[in-house]
Amino acid sequence: MGHIIGKDIYRQLGQKVDNTTVRMPWSEPLHELLKSLYSLAEADLIVRMPYRPSSLQRISKITGINQKQLQPMLEDMCFKGLVCDMWEKDEYLYMISPFVIGFFEFTMMRTGGNLDSKKWAELFQSYMFGDRSFIDANFGDGQQISVMRALPYEETIRDVDHVEILDYEKASALIERQNLFAVGLCSCRHEKMHLGKQGCDVPLETCTSMGDAAQFLIRNKFAREISRSEMLDILARSKEMGFTLSTDNVKQNAGFICHCCGCCCNLMQGIKYSGYPGMLVSSSFIAKCDLEECNGCGLCAKACPIDAITMLEKAGVDSVTAPAKNRKYAEINNKLCLGCGVCALKCETRALQMEKREQKVIHPEDSFERVILQSLERGTLQNLIFDNPNSRSESFMRAVVGGFLKLSPVKKGLMSEALRSRFLGAIRDKN
Repeated sequence: MGHIIGKDIYRQLGQKVDNTTVRMPWSEPLHELLKSLYSLAEADLIVRMPYRPSSLQRISKITGINQKQLQPMLEDMCFKGLVCDMWEKDEYLYMISPFVIGFFEFTMMRTGGNLDSKKWAELFQSYMFGDRSFIDANFGDGQQISVMRALPYEETIRDVDHVEILDYEKASALIERQNLFAVGLCSCRHEKMHLGKQGCDVPLETCTSMGDAAQFLIRNKFAREISRSEMLDILARSKEMGFTLSTDNVKQNAGFICHCCGCCCNLMQGIKYSGYPGMLVSSSFIAKCDLEECNGCGLCAKACPIDAITMLEKAGVDSVTAPAKNRKYAEINNKLCLGCGVCALKCETRALQMEKREQKVIHPEDSFERVILQSLERGTLQNLIFDNPNSRSESFMRAVVGGFLKLSPVKKGLMSEALRSRFLGAIRDKN
């Protein structure tokens, strides 16, 4: 460890995690957070690791650490959530955990032992919401690609001939496709509990996962395996309690379903705090109110987790003779609406239902596409293409390609519908 002494390894670690799919601008709260989570040796390993998921052999070659020493380090960091391991083609691939979905969730999902969860909760909250730097770095330029998307409650969608509900929009279909399920602590609720800000009384063990994601969480003791019927019971409870369902922002192989409330969910709190709706990507649906059927009860406005509904006075209604609840109607803020359908669940007259959005929402096909598009928006794609941090030639290429991709016309062109599929296809072929 002598080579670490004399250099600010945590500042280098901050630069490394800032260059992943989620930007992490430097601040003193981040410095304290990194020191709390990573040992000096762990910080040094992350700094030297490649950005892309890589085999033990490749990581050993790039970092210069022999495999016998490296493997237990990586396994221990997976157990802490600082590194993710994925089984692919008869071997594990390891990658640096980004901030979200990554070491925030895994840290606050940990159980057992002498864990300092309260301190971590305070540090995470201070970094994410102490000022706007973290949120602005990831969403301040109108970024459209986030890690999670809202799922609509299927029964709230208006039954008309031309509306098709695709399988990736149905929580029931996502569950039906999988055979392995797990549940663990909700990181956001766990954080809010330690901060004394949890406004709901739902149990902390509500974060559900499926398939490969469930396998990772079970293997590293972040969650316990559950049956399909228990998974469906949790889904039914969320419907009854009016929670927003959210999942991976992908169409294929979504790995989890979150059961979110406005009082705890950091993404929804971030929307209310910043006004950036892209923090939780909307579904392909949007809430619409039938003014003639609306009785002005206001239950929908109370149910909305991001305050996207306002009750307004109806024009032309006699304020003296009309019943008080019939004097108002629900107005939807179309820029904020998540298309989750929680409001429609509470509408007794069915005046408020979900309809197909006119403007297309970008939902990447799979995790590969999401990571590429997310990195392109945040100016870090060059790190995935030239991912060896210890190579001078790759450092040069990162600088050149990074400067090119940051040009506004280039980024806009590659994110446009016309070029996106060809661009992603070229990147996929390269890998």
